[in-house]
Amino acid sequence: MFTFQNTVLLALSVSLAGSALAAVPAPIVTQAPSPIRRALSTTLPASAGYTALPTARVITGSFDGGMVKFDRKGSSGACQGQTETGEADAVFILQPGASISNVIIGKDQAEGIHCRGACTVTNVWWEDVCEDAITLKQTGSGDVSTITGGGAFSASDKIVQHNGAGRVVIKDFFASTFGKLYRACGNCSQSYARHVTIDNVCLKGGSEAVGINSNFGDTATLSNVKTSGKPSNTNVCCTYKGVGSGSEPSKIGCGDSYAACKYTASAVGSC
Repeated sequence: MFTFQNTVLLALSVSLAGSALAAVPAPIVTQAPSPIRRALSTTLPASAGYTALPTARVITGSFDGGMVKFDRKGSSGACQGQTETGEADAVFILQPGASISNVIIGKDQAEGIHCRGACTVTNVWWEDVCEDAITLKQTGSGDVSTITGGGAFSASDKIVQHNGAGRVVIKDFFASTFGKLYRACGNCSQSYARHVTIDNVCLKGGSEAVGINSNFGDTATLSNVKTSGKPSNTNVCCTYKGVGSGSEPSKIGCGDSYAACKYTASAVGSC
């Protein structure tokens, strides 16, 4: 039998249920924060000391240089201009998976850093690039080397030479007076599809930001690239026809009209 008491209880239950539903707050939708762009330094930091290495220092694990300047003054690894040199003439050799940070590489060196595999380079500065600042020799298609912060001055040819496979990420980097910030090897004995991602860089007095070989399957993805006008907005990415060892690659053209150059005009600004 449905009594008066049942009716009151039912009404009370409905009222409470309605109140509970009314009390549920509406979901708050927020936008994901924009990525934080690191402020770029455009001057060579002061060194905390100086060491001339008689031979290349091999790094396994991680090495923090404490902003000491290192080079190869007085040794066979001293700068020889644009003479082709090799790993033995480097200041540092990084084993696969190694990392180096807070180092200034002085002008008296033929090669700055050689990475035998994927490596991490953070806040490293080159006072005066001789042949190449950093050479990357990773062999896995999934290998990724990252260069974050730091900068390089006076590179008559290349700053980053990518001879191996995989991807190189360059971000928060400054370069002044150079030929190319990044070059995917166009005539190495072993050809790979090489990829580079560049974000938040300031380039002053350069010829090209990136040189890649479209026939090898190379790609360059660029964002937030700032220049002083050199390289020009077009020359931030140039494509080449890669060749075998012993020959010279030929330039195809530059600009975002080439599929291998993945950027838009809005990605390039001034610094």
